[in-house]
Amino acid sequence: MALMVVLTACGRGRADPEPTPPPAATHGYTLTVDGRERHYRAYTPAGATAGRPVVVFLHGGGGNGELFERVSHMNTVADEGGFVVVYPDGSGRLGDRLLTWNAGDCCAYAKDRNIDDVAFVRALIDDVTTRFGTGEVFVTGFSNGAMMTYRLGCELADRIAGIAVVSGAMNLDTCTPSRPLPVLVMHGTADTAVPYDGGPSSSEFPTAGTWTNRSVRYAVDFWTEHNGCGPVPAETRDGEVTTRTYTCAEPVTVHTIDGGGHGWPGGEKARANAVEEAPPRPDASRVVWDFFAASG
Repeated sequence: MALMVVLTACGRGRADPEPTPPPAATHGYTLTVDGRERHYRAYTPAGATAGRPVVVFLHGGGGNGELFERVSHMNTVADEGGFVVVYPDGSGRLGDRLLTWNAGDCCAYAKDRNIDDVAFVRALIDDVTTRFGTGEVFVTGFSNGAMMTYRLGCELADRIAGIAVVSGAMNLDTCTPSRPLPVLVMHGTADTAVPYDGGPSSSEFPTAGTWTNRSVRYAVDFWTEHNGCGPVPAETRDGEVTTRTYTCAEPVTVHTIDGGGHGWPGGEKARANAVEEAPPRPDASRVVWDFFAASG
């Protein structure tokens, strides 16, 4: 209900005009975590943000938050869904270029320096919640950012409401989530950077070091067991996309893109020299948000 103010000087009462909702905007913010300056961008749709859900989007290795804000088109989905999108930056030796996440056995600078990216995301959630008065926090990521998303699901299940991983592997020796989590997995069968069936990455990332990826099946088996899922999923097919949905304490959904390469589906090519085109379908940003919205 609007607050009514009586203006006696005018001899009659009137309602104060409603405040103009803030416009949609992206702003940059800085945190200091473990003595290291860390950065993130936050996109807020038009209107008040109090109580809105948050999607934390972790960029791929070699990218940064600004790049994946552009190529993912997630802001367009945020406008429609009314949620805040946060684009953190990983770390690297070249300022805001060639940034990575310490996702276990990958990748590059973040792994080599043992950067505590779990602590960074924990502090980020605190900062975003205080700054915007937001609601539930979900995490999604691509490639190395997807690997980091798995790690956050293992170590920050008490702080996040669900995870969605796109073209990433669960390359962790241990995973002990404090509770079941909604999990969405999206991966192309022709991905050579992070192969669907596991194995070493291609030479697309020559400075990222070497590691062996675990298969999509490995991650799905872990989360379906952890979430207490039934053994047989419901399966649907739409063109090249097969969707398997498990009945669990918290949902596990797997989108397999037949012939899909290493890219954010429905988005743009992250780098001009990227070896593989992003699959045109499905629209990953919409699929991810629809999954989070249904799970929240």
